[in-house]
Amino acid sequence: MFERYFSELKELKENCCERKLISLKKTGKYIFEDNKKYLNLSSNDYLGIAEDRKVLNNFLKIADFSMGSASSRLLTGSSYVYAKLECLLSALYRKDKSLIFNSGYHANTGIMSALLSKKDVVFCDKLNHASILDGIKLSKAKMFRYKHLDYDHLEELLQKHRNDYDTAIIVTESLFSMDGDIADLNKLVELKNKYNAILVVDEAHAFGVYGSRGLGIAEEQNCIKDIDLIVGTFGKAIGSMGAFCSGHEVLINYLINKCRPLIFSTAIPEINIAFSYFVITEVIPNLKTQRQELLKTAQKLRENLAALNLTTTGSSHIVPVILGENKTAVKASKVLIDNGYYLLPIRHPTVAQNTARVRISLRADISYEEIESIPDIINKAANI
Repeated sequence: MFERYFSELKELKENCCERKLISLKKTGKYIFEDNKKYLNLSSNDYLGIAEDRKVLNNFLKIADFSMGSASSRLLTGSSYVYAKLECLLSALYRKDKSLIFNSGYHANTGIMSALLSKKDVVFCDKLNHASILDGIKLSKAKMFRYKHLDYDHLEELLQKHRNDYDTAIIVTESLFSMDGDIADLNKLVELKNKYNAILVVDEAHAFGVYGSRGLGIAEEQNCIKDIDLIVGTFGKAIGSMGAFCSGHEVLINYLINKCRPLIFSTAIPEINIAFSYFVITEVIPNLKTQRQELLKTAQKLRENLAALNLTTTGSSHIVPVILGENKTAVKASKVLIDNGYYLLPIRHPTVAQNTARVRISLRADISYEEIESIPDIINKAANI
């Protein structure tokens, strides 16, 4: 009965693609496994907030919220706590309305599957996250994938296909999680206006880190007002749980009525929503220096990787080192872990074939001195 599954699992293992769950203990910027201590460089906790006991203790002094919800938001799972955070997000982004989801995956699959239909078309960056692609597939809309960050190719596709469909959406991440590079949002605004399209931007890995108020790349590039729907997450730099989108009132109201992941999911407990509100209002505004230092550390690391002719991409706090074959990335990861750096391999099919890598996710509480040996370790491991 299970022969196919056994066979596919065996093939994954032979190709160094097998995934496993790992039980870990986390304390601040460190991970403990089998009583061994490692610097955590595989987390999305970019500002170190999720493991900051001081932040949590300060929040708990004022916390008086439900630990569960036991209902969809459209039944009894919503509350004034949700409304307060959604109003805050709308005010920060100067949008009509905002909507909270259980996760970034829920948000992207729900938004794409709700806003698109068989009569519509979506133009999608080649390296957009799986959650965006899954939502598009559910919608049954026609999808054209443009070459990564290639806006000439995007315009060719828009010229050729836009007028054949009713609604058109252009969707992109602002900061790409596997390559650490950044979209030109102003160029996308220009194209969405020229071809009468809706622009959806996922700020998951930029929210909390970029912009003077931590609102993301759209704030950094001064184009928030021109983006129709901005998506963000609380589960990365904010150190909490959940996600949101902010945009035009008609889009948000439509999602409330049509978005299945919202309608049919039990809501996040109030205490998580309240914690996100606390971090956005009380913590992020005080971390401007830390956010600046995070990006400086990333730039210095990139320079030293390049000096050893190691291939890296992007300009953000996510620093991938492209190593090629899956087995090479697995080998480098093992050597890094042996040296005290918790850096897991990113392999095909998560990334394109022959672009397996170790992805260094930096945190604001990690200094360059703590990671300066990483380029040499990777260089030696890749050449063993």
